[in-house]
Amino acid sequence: MTILYGTSNPAKLTSMRKRLVALNIDIIGLKDLSKTIPDVPETGKTPLENAREKAYNYYKAFQMPVFSCDSGLYFDNVPDDIQPGVHVRNVNGKTLSDEEMLLYYSGLAEKYGDLTARYKNAICFVKDKEHIFEAMEPSMESESFIIASKPHKNGIVKKGFPLDCLSVNIKTGKYYYDLAEEELDKVAVEDGFLDFFRKLLNKN
Repeated sequence: MTILYGTSNPAKLTSMRKRLVALNIDIIGLKDLSKTIPDVPETGKTPLENAREKAYNYYKAFQMPVFSCDSGLYFDNVPDDIQPGVHVRNVNGKTLSDEEMLLYYSGLAEKYGDLTARYKNAICFVKDKEHIFEAMEPSMESESFIIASKPHKNGIVKKGFPLDCLSVNIKTGKYYYDLAEEELDKVAVEDGFLDFFRKLLNKN
């Protein structure tokens, strides 16, 4: 089965391919298509609404099975107006670059103390007009982790995952940059996504 992953983020595409390799799914990204990629506004208030909006629009544009994912970032013990939610990269009406994200979130951690955070994730898969599957399950949420005020010592911002430079695993106290590759893949794509696709394959 060949499925389009509705993302232009190469880091996310690579992580998803690694996690789904055992399922024999051929995943391609938007940049693998020699077609004009539509600009899809993400106007939803939840990760699932955004995932649905992207998947529907990419299916309409390319007429092939497609899935899209979306995430919201949530902190413990910060004011509601500081919560990023689905607007992780958009602050005060501005879309932040990777470097600007690093500065903004390290500044929040400096102000409020290291932040306990988690991602809520969602997925929508459109096989065709009659077969649409979606989920936003607790098993798709990330484990809680820390957003620190000081970036990892190497100072490198990973393109596509800029906040990994500030993210610390609570159990081990290690920055994400110091985790083994297999551990990092699991952080990037939670087990709930594997369960989603296993169930999907069993229906076909």
